[in-house]
Amino acid sequence: MNMESPHNGLPGAQNQSESLSSVLSRLTPGADGRISLNQLDALLADRSFGAFLVVFALPNLIPLPPGATLILGLPLIMVSWQMLASRYNRIWLPKRLANLSADGARAMKLLEQILPWLERIEAAIKPRAWFLTTRRSERVLGAFSVVLSIVVFIPIPFGNWLPALALAIIGLSLTERDGYGIVVGMLLGVVAIIVAAMVVLAVGALLAFLL
Repeated sequence: MNMESPHNGLPGAQNQSESLSSVLSRLTPGADGRISLNQLDALLADRSFGAFLVVFALPNLIPLPPGATLILGLPLIMVSWQMLASRYNRIWLPKRLANLSADGARAMKLLEQILPWLERIEAAIKPRAWFLTTRRSERVLGAFSVVLSIVVFIPIPFGNWLPALALAIIGLSLTERDGYGIVVGMLLGVVAIIVAAMVVLAVGALLAFLL
């Protein structure tokens, strides 16, 4: 994954004629029977930050094995950080991370589960009231996304569903230039951060009581 394209507008804020769910439905395992992050990069070549936020956030909306949020959360943090710091409209991931792959059959089963979620969100997202027109506003959204990504990354009991949903809404809204969607995603994100903080405090208090 590279950053060859110059920054020419807000990362991920690009109108696309084909829906993201339709693009992802074309994803298939490689010759080795696996699906890698490099394959996703090739498939989403012209969609950038917003699409990658969606791809890494949505799997967190369905039940996953313990530790899965650590694998999905790290790319989310890197994508969000580049929204904050990068002047390019393509993401970059370290080679070792970009070459990570998953069993193709399991990945396709996961994709079948997340596509209905994606289609529901897409139905509510459309170009309107776009207000992220400056680099400063982009940085603010990037910083907020970094915080949400960290919450997803930390294995907090029942704490990653809301921030993942908020990131998915923000990602799609970036892609479609939906200002209302950005506001909804950020409000949901604030609630998610508060809930996660309350869970952490509750767990900490319980541990202190037991010990």
